[in-house]
Amino acid sequence: MLTTVNSLVARLHELLVGHLTNGGADVVAGLHDIVARATTLGPDGAWLAAAAHADLSDLAVAHGQVDLGLRHLDAAVDGGYNDCVALHVPTVRPLHQDPRFRAAYGRMRVTQADLDEFFWLHREMQIAVSDARTATVDNMGRLDTGVSLLPQAPLPTREPNTPGVLITRIHLAAIQGALQQAAVKAEFQRSSGNTALDLIDGTWDPTRARYDAWHADDVDTRRHHAAQSRAFTERPGASTALAPCPPLGSIHYPA
Repeated sequence: MLTTVNSLVARLHELLVGHLTNGGADVVAGLHDIVARATTLGPDGAWLAAAAHADLSDLAVAHGQVDLGLRHLDAAVDGGYNDCVALHVPTVRPLHQDPRFRAAYGRMRVTQADLDEFFWLHREMQIAVSDARTATVDNMGRLDTGVSLLPQAPLPTREPNTPGVLITRIHLAAIQGALQQAAVKAEFQRSSGNTALDLIDGTWDPTRARYDAWHADDVDTRRHHAAQSRAFTERPGASTALAPCPPLGSIHYPA
């Protein structure tokens, strides 16, 4: 199979969705494969290698392998990784006093325009998870056989100033994809269960089902409009000049 930027983006997305949905055991090997294949693309693939290194760093730190995690973080920064918002998540904050972490963080550069998008991307990750939880509760007990999807804000399409933004867009897309898969699976199980009630024992209530379907459509419409209204809008006048990331500890996460 020919290795291209697009094919590696698709592979990285697939790996991350698999890891989020079922803890895909091959994720580490897959990420190392992406590093190797992205490296063969030269400068065009540097940001994808950085993306895989950033994910390997997260996985290592989560498993208590701090030294390994910091080595991957260094490699990610070398390739253009600069998501300073992500480096303020609770699991990473304990590393803020480590000189190696501080050195890597200090090498990152970002524009204000890209920083605005980083904040938006991380807020949207939090909203996506929250909306999925709310939808799960709302759909419990529905007697209709319809299937509700999870409306999600569209990914930004602006040309970023730094490639690190592309990495975090993939992360958001993977979270959205994993949540959507889980929601669709649960909805099909509910729908088929309601169909079985009607066919097997006749306890299905068609009047209640019609009401539930109407209510679900109304909620879905409102959620869709809310998601579209959250689309990223670039702030007029936001600087596109590279500058150091905000000081460690100055960013509150969730953003």
